[in-house]
Amino acid sequence: MKYLFLLAILVVAYMAWRGGRLRESAPAAAPRTPARPALPQDMVCCPVCSVHLPRGEALAGASGRLYCSPDHRLAGGN
Repeated sequence: MKYLFLLAILVVAYMAWRGGRLRESAPAAAPRTPARPALPQDMVCCPVCSVHLPRGEALAGASGRLYCSPDHRLAGGN
């Protein structure tokens, strides 16, 4: 019975020692900064099909009007 008790104490001591070593050897996690949400973009309307799209994705025509596709840019110029 006393050997079983001694074995239990050794197992607990080993687990405590091993757990401490694992925490020490693990790399420290880098603090996470919350991601900043993207800023909203201005929306423009295609004069040919009335589709709304972000200004950054629009194609400018010769007159300065903004279109949703190259085909509509050609169709809008006529």
